[in-house]
Amino acid sequence: MERNNSTKRNLVLRRNVAQVSRWLHIYLSMVSFVIVLFFSVTGLTLNHADYFAGQVKTTTEKGKLNTTWVNTTDTLHIAKLEVVEYLRKTNNIKGELSEFRIDDAECSVSFRGPGYSADVFIDRATGAYELSLMRAGAVGILNDLHKGRDSGKAWAWVIDVSAILMTLVSLTGLILILYIKRKRISGLTWAVIGLLLSWLVYALWVK
Repeated sequence: MERNNSTKRNLVLRRNVAQVSRWLHIYLSMVSFVIVLFFSVTGLTLNHADYFAGQVKTTTEKGKLNTTWVNTTDTLHIAKLEVVEYLRKTNNIKGELSEFRIDDAECSVSFRGPGYSADVFIDRATGAYELSLMRAGAVGILNDLHKGRDSGKAWAWVIDVSAILMTLVSLTGLILILYIKRKRISGLTWAVIGLLLSWLVYALWVK
């Protein structure tokens, strides 16, 4: 009697695990559909970035800012905030400030964003500056988002959540195949084949 109860409990547990795994797999797949599609497509564009090199556009602009902001003997008194805000407003610069470097004769200010960079070189004696802008186009933006480069903390969270969702989808799919007797052996066999093929490509051709 006790053995029968134990068997029933095991069957109920197995059934519950299968149902929960199926539910999670279906709905997590729907939630992460766009995410998986995005990283799949951008994986291709990233791997063949040379096909889209023509989309990169570089422009140069010149201007002059308030000399008193940068022409000071004490570099601690250089008006960094005023310089950055002036450049953003005057030249419509986007992206996050990534570097503000000060030399004896020059200040260099860099801004970075997905598929975007702006580098400004300021003559401390005169306040004259030269701005170099690089825009990589839509594909460049998507590629940088794929890599999480210059995308900010919020997008870093998106990547982390995406990784967790895709991991859960994969694991629940593996659990489900274990509960389908007719497909279990063939499913696991193909999983092992995929793993071995990936390893062989790495071992034979990746230097």
